[in-house]
Amino acid sequence: MTFRTCSAKHVKLQRVRLPPDGRASWLVLDEMYQPIRPIQAFVVYMTQIERSPHTVRAYAHHLSLYWAYLIEVGVNWTTVGLNELARFISWLRAPREKVVSFNGPAVRRGESTINLALTAVAMFYDYHARVGTVADLPLYRSQAWPSHRYKGFLHHLARNSPVRTRVLKLKAPRRQARTLSAEDVAKVVAACRNRRDKLLVSLLYETGMRIGQALGLRHEDIQSWDNVIRIVPRDNNSNGARAKTRDPYIVHVSRELMGLYTDYLVHEFDDTASDYVFVNLWEGEHGRPLSYGAVADLFRRLSRTTSVGIHPHLLRHTHATDLLRSGWDAAHVGKRLGHAQIQTTLNIYTHLTDDDLKSAYRTYLEKSTAHAANSEC
Repeated sequence: MTFRTCSAKHVKLQRVRLPPDGRASWLVLDEMYQPIRPIQAFVVYMTQIERSPHTVRAYAHHLSLYWAYLIEVGVNWTTVGLNELARFISWLRAPREKVVSFNGPAVRRGESTINLALTAVAMFYDYHARVGTVADLPLYRSQAWPSHRYKGFLHHLARNSPVRTRVLKLKAPRRQARTLSAEDVAKVVAACRNRRDKLLVSLLYETGMRIGQALGLRHEDIQSWDNVIRIVPRDNNSNGARAKTRDPYIVHVSRELMGLYTDYLVHEFDDTASDYVFVNLWEGEHGRPLSYGAVADLFRRLSRTTSVGIHPHLLRHTHATDLLRSGWDAAHVGKRLGHAQIQTTLNIYTHLTDDDLKSAYRTYLEKSTAHAANSEC
């Protein structure tokens, strides 16, 4: 594989469909609109091992930035060392051209975004080292298990194995997942123009379902008599929807949500010939399953109409947080969300706001006062 010389600003990202099934993928192109072969080989590999289109797109995007950086500093991708990779961090932080900041240097990308880019670069070189394209780069270090007081259940089996960690990784601040109030959700539902959209928003809010799972729903997945929805991972959805999880699971829902589903079937879906629940009924090809783009347009309109900044995943955050605040155990919440590991649930959703702490302290004071009064009696 050769290093093709081109201008950094001419590195482009292009969405494509791959034969024979039309699966979505991405190309990183040079100024001659030719695929940059090292990146393309890695992207094809990621697609073949069935990483989600969103993951493939993110890696392709980060690698297009990395390639632009290599071109700008005049370094061949096969001879990169740690110093060049460290300078890539500074390059990502560089302020936008022709922007003057009066409060110090403007940061173009935050720590979390930079870490995602470094992850993509590390996996890119891991792949090429495994296939023999480049020598193994010193991107990782091995260290003994840290002497934390907490030990995992199978710690005794792996305690003699070193832990492999990436050398280049920024410490990112932990951000609290934003949530919506019940009033905001009600406002968004009321702004929906039809029963289909109202059902979609209500479904995401009540179940914490990912948008890919909702767009892949079939009528056979809904057991209205038992108020149960089955989440079934499928790789052949014609709209490219993906469930992300590999194992099927069920979600219990309310009678009210099932009532919305029935109302939608009777008054809007009617005799539409489609196995999918959410389909085009007024725009586009009638009966075709809704696409990610159509949902994005819907949520942009709802945000403008209601002045409530909303996107599908925000409803998932809101549902999980509401369950935890109502007293659900994290294990039950993780099961309902389809998390493979409970640690995922704990890391993302067990956040406490100032109001949560204030409420907990008020409850503590009330219990303490009641206990003191009983003791005096």
